[in-house]
Amino acid sequence: MVSIRIIVFNWRDILNPEAGGAEVHLHEIFKRISSMGHDVVVISSRIEGRKSYEEIDGVKIYRVGNKFLYGVIAPLYYILKLRKDGIDVVIDDVSKVPLFTPLYVKKPLIAIIHHLHGLTFFKELPFPLALPLYILEKMIPIIYRRTPIITVSESTKHELVSHHIKREQVAIVHNGVNSHFSIGEKAEKPLVVYVGRVKKYKQLNHIIEAFKGVKQKVPESELIIAGKGDAHEELMELAKKVGVEFTCMKEISEEEKVKLLQKAWVYVATSMKEGWGITVIEANACGTPVVAYNVAGLREAVKNGETGYLVDHDNIKELTQKIIDILLNHQLRQEMSRNAVKWANRFDWQTASTKMLKIIYAITRKK
Repeated sequence: MVSIRIIVFNWRDILNPEAGGAEVHLHEIFKRISSMGHDVVVISSRIEGRKSYEEIDGVKIYRVGNKFLYGVIAPLYYILKLRKDGIDVVIDDVSKVPLFTPLYVKKPLIAIIHHLHGLTFFKELPFPLALPLYILEKMIPIIYRRTPIITVSESTKHELVSHHIKREQVAIVHNGVNSHFSIGEKAEKPLVVYVGRVKKYKQLNHIIEAFKGVKQKVPESELIIAGKGDAHEELMELAKKVGVEFTCMKEISEEEKVKLLQKAWVYVATSMKEGWGITVIEANACGTPVVAYNVAGLREAVKNGETGYLVDHDNIKELTQKIIDILLNHQLRQEMSRNAVKWANRFDWQTASTKMLKIIYAITRKK
């Protein structure tokens, strides 16, 4: 197989404190592509306390501009330093602020879009900041209309097609699950868990409100919400207001994350939308059923009635009841746990990496 040089644009690299599922997807796939003998260079934003250049798992990472200036500095860095540097293909992992690479990248180009943010901008940001981002995102179908696109779910593909991107233009490369997510010992007491980014659009306040009802039916139950983000204080204030006690972990290592998912009796996901829901599958790999909102991304990650339950978006009453059902029904919980592990075993990063590389080769051969 011929070695190729790949430039990847991604606002956040895997070591960024704000890294999420998109960054995991990118790093897990491209570190494997690098291990196959290909040259992978990621251009990301600077991180306080980290070097401007690092090599991680064979992936070369160059950091330029801070998170606010990355959208300006990264294109300039490419134009001035990289575009004549023997590049075979450019990967644009499209984030909140699109780089609009088709306007200046003349090499073979592929865009990765996990999901469109849409109205979630207004959930996360003040209106004066949300509006321009919302408008910029609306330009993606126009600017990227001739660019091959990779996404992680049929939900996002359908959403892209509904925004006038051609169906044949979009390929799906699913997330995988690392082998260290495996079955472990469950907590002695009923344990409800959320692990992931603690952001407003994740709607974790719904979990707090639901847990109040859970506690009435399952008094010995406990709740843990863990992950980085900026919504911890709001959650703690809400919990105090409604009279709910829970454990809030603002920092969590990968090892702690695995142990927590192994101990959990049920994992809960209440996002407005997701590209896929990588922690849902990680929870499943640990034998933990999931209760999630029936929204884009999550509806594909959860097999309703088999690996967990899907409930109507914003239906906190139904959310509460489904959590209770799993906690109180040992036989149901065991059956869903077995199904969850089988489901999670279908997703692995090597398969995802191989599919991504095939797409890259197909695109480069066309040019």
